[in-house]
Amino acid sequence: MELRLPSWSYSPSYTGYWSPVTSTINWCEEDYYATPYAAEIVNTLTNLMFVILAFKGIRNCTQHGHDTVFLVAFVGYLLVGTGSFLFHATLKYPMQLVDELSMIYTTCLMNYATFSYSKSRQYGFILALALVSLAIFITLYYHYLQDPAFHQLAYAILTAVMLARSMYVMEFSLRPSLRKTEENFKLLRRKSMTADQKESSRADDRRNTKILTTMWMLIVTGLTIFLSGFGIWQLDNIYCSDLRHWRRELGLPWGIVLEGHGW
Repeated sequence: MELRLPSWSYSPSYTGYWSPVTSTINWCEEDYYATPYAAEIVNTLTNLMFVILAFKGIRNCTQHGHDTVFLVAFVGYLLVGTGSFLFHATLKYPMQLVDELSMIYTTCLMNYATFSYSKSRQYGFILALALVSLAIFITLYYHYLQDPAFHQLAYAILTAVMLARSMYVMEFSLRPSLRKTEENFKLLRRKSMTADQKESSRADDRRNTKILTTMWMLIVTGLTIFLSGFGIWQLDNIYCSDLRHWRRELGLPWGIVLEGHGW
C-alpha cells in the first residue's frame, strides 16, 4: 500500500483581484492558487522577513547611534521588502519597479558608505553625486529597455564592487600586518612605551584579529546563503514545468518546499 503524507490538492486558480499581469517577469509559482488577493502567495509572504529585519536594523541604528547612512540603508532595505511584497502580490509593473529599483538604490547607498569611509567631505560629495547620477541612468535606461536581465546585471556589478571594497577596507583597517602606517608609528614609539602600553598595544592587535575572524565568518556565511539562493532560483527557472508537476503531485503544504524563488 502506498504511503502518502497528509495533504490537500491545489485548488484551481482564482480570478485575481489584481489581474491582469503587467509585470515584465512572472515567476514559477502558479498565480492566485491560494487567494485572489495575492498572485504568488509564497513569494509574497517570504518578503515579510525583509521587513522584520529592516525594522530590527533601524531600531539598532537608533539605539546605538550608528552613522545616518546605515539608518538610511535599512530604510532602503525596508523599501525593498515592501516593494517585493507588493510586486509578488500584484504582479504589476509599477510594483516591479519599486521592488527592483529599490534594490539598486539601497546598494548605491551601501557603496557610498563603503567608499566614503575615512575620506574627506569633498570626496564624499563627489562620490554621492556620481552614485546618484548612476542610479538615475539605471532607472531611465531600465524603464526604456524593460529587460530584467539589465537590472540583474546592474545589481550584480554594484554588489560585487561593494563587497570587494568592503573586504579591502576591513583587511587594511583591522589586520595588524596590513596597518602599515600605524604599525610603523608603533615601532617608532616602541622604545618609549612602558610595559603596560606594549601589552595594551598587543591586546588591541589580538582584539582586531578576533573581530576580523568574526567578520570573515559573516561574509562566508552570507555569500553561501546568497549563492545558494541564487542557485535554487536558477533551478526554479530552468525546471519550472517539472516543479509545477511535482508540487501538484505532493499537494499542499509540502509543495511549498519546491517554491524555489521563495527560498
